Amino acid sequence: AKDYELRQYETAKWVSTVIRGETQKEAMRQGFWKLFHYIQGKNEKEKKIDMTVPVTCLVKSGCTDFKISFFVPFEHQDCPPQPTDSDVFIEEQKAAALFVRSFGGFASPEKYAEEADTLARTLKNRGQPFHEDFFYTAGYDSPFKIFNRHNEVWYFKK
Repeated sequence: AKDYELRQYETAKWVSTVIRGETQKEAMRQGFWKLFHYIQGKNEKEKKIDMTVPVTCLVKSGCTDFKISFFVPFEHQDCPPQPTDSDVFIEEQKAAALFVRSFGGFASPEKYAEEADTLARTLKNRGQPFHEDFFYTAGYDSPFKIFNRHNEVWYFKK
């Protein structure tokens, strides 16, 4: 469809952390740095890992816990180094079909919520079944990139 796409993702490992009781913006900041330290060598192998995109954030309705995640690069998928920070963990996300809406600019939590609402409305109007109680935000750009920024919101297909 012109306003969203349906993607199929394969099973993959992500490095994640959960930040509790903060605003989404603050959770993203704290979570990003915990995960950045992991890829900079704060892991049991003291191995530096390339930064990947997207950086995702799980947003659940009415919840102030946010899960921030980095995709584990393909060369480390089989055996990612274990984190040494007890708040950071490796998880395997199962293969899934996702409804994705893309947008540009600098994305704030409010902009992500607005785009997620638009996507949810569109999916409901088209009779597409999806998990409505949570969505993911996905950011693809460095904070230093000014133009042609790429952001997404994701809903899991039922």
